[in-house]
Amino acid sequence: MTTTESAPRLIGDELARMLELVKDADSVELKLTVPEGAQRSTVAALGLDPLTAQIRQVFFFDTPELALNKAGVVLRGRRVQGRDADTVVKLRPVVPAELPVEIRSSPGFGVEVDAMPGGYVCSASLKGTLPADAVLRSVSGDKSLSKMFSKEQRRFFAAHAPSGVTIDDLSVLGPIFVLKLKLPKETFSRKIVVEMWLYPDGSRILELSTKCLPDETVRVALEMRRLLEERGVEMSGQQQTKTKAALEFYSAELVHQRAPAET
Repeated sequence: MTTTESAPRLIGDELARMLELVKDADSVELKLTVPEGAQRSTVAALGLDPLTAQIRQVFFFDTPELALNKAGVVLRGRRVQGRDADTVVKLRPVVPAELPVEIRSSPGFGVEVDAMPGGYVCSASLKGTLPADAVLRSVSGDKSLSKMFSKEQRRFFAAHAPSGVTIDDLSVLGPIFVLKLKLPKETFSRKIVVEMWLYPDGSRILELSTKCLPDETVRVALEMRRLLEERGVEMSGQQQTKTKAALEFYSAELVHQRAPAET
């Protein structure tokens, strides 16, 4: 499992830069990943019942060399238990004030700052919803990958993808199985989502997150920190990124699979 480098908490100029981005964002998501050694105790401390979890299956799409990721583009398809499937074309990092006005007005478009101990990133996402079986049909080869994405998403992708890279040329990186739970309503003043990402090599990422409006960022961050401290949740571990871990795992697998044919 790949982790991000250990980094100090946001202070001084870094905090100022983040808050400047936040002002022009639509929302903020505050995140914390819990070290594997502390995950069981965290689940118990927060009173989570695994049997209430919603099952999700996540697929990413990129070249084996991760050309999209290197260009700051992420494509994802997701199957969700008991719900429609969804897709997203995401750009990161972005500066909200520099985004075209026409794309900002799209109903499926949003700008969000993800903040975690030691770092933050601002991303722009164009989301889509489709029938429950649509993602499965595309990743299994019954339909082309591009059929999962709307015309608007395909235009957005074409405007930012590396030259010569099309959606139907991409490899399927996945699936990753995800269990999603929510903290009991009485636990906190707003919804806290808990996601357990289960990787094929047996490793896990447990992430706690909550969303807020830009002008609520500092207050909600302090309230969430206080709650987690009171519950004894480990907050000093290295932070991990779910997408990066998935992309790197499946990229290495694809490169390994095709290596014998090239030697």
